[in-house]
Amino acid sequence: MSVNYCIKCGSPMEKREIDGVTRKACQSCDFVFWGDYSIGVGGLVIKDQKILLVKRAHDPGKGYWTNPGGYIEQFENIEETIVREVKEEAGINAKVNRIVAIRDLPRQVHNLYIAFAMEYLDGEPNPDGIESDEAGFYSHEEIETMNVAPFTRWLVKVAFEGKERGLNKDEETMLKDHLLYSV
Repeated sequence: MSVNYCIKCGSPMEKREIDGVTRKACQSCDFVFWGDYSIGVGGLVIKDQKILLVKRAHDPGKGYWTNPGGYIEQFENIEETIVREVKEEAGINAKVNRIVAIRDLPRQVHNLYIAFAMEYLDGEPNPDGIESDEAGFYSHEEIETMNVAPFTRWLVKVAFEGKERGLNKDEETMLKDHLLYSV
């Protein structure tokens, strides 16, 4: 992403070394462009030894079964985000227990995804018809026969089997040895 004008005051940006990295900074005010980030969250809800999954209704991942989740809003608490996303996509009320995994993908937009183990409170699986077109609780055996996204399979292993550490990082990032943005 090329940032040419300050989002605070509209003045031109210039290249400046800050913290040992060449960054874009405003010529007139204190704004520094630190990078472009996206933070997503996912919920892993268990009820009666079954895991809540939704079938994605659109791309990316249309047709795959995944755990419910989405992106945090600018002024929304991360816990509120995942509770909202589980309710929106699956019709289930749940509360956050703990963080179980983090995926780190430093790309042109640095994507960070945080997965939470959640306690089922109430509700019946009901897809929203926009982001998900099916929803339900599924056993480990059922999941093995379903078109579950690979990342969701990994999350299920981390959360419920505890055999892997909960960090999925991109070892082959597209940005290695590149600038943070186009200059």
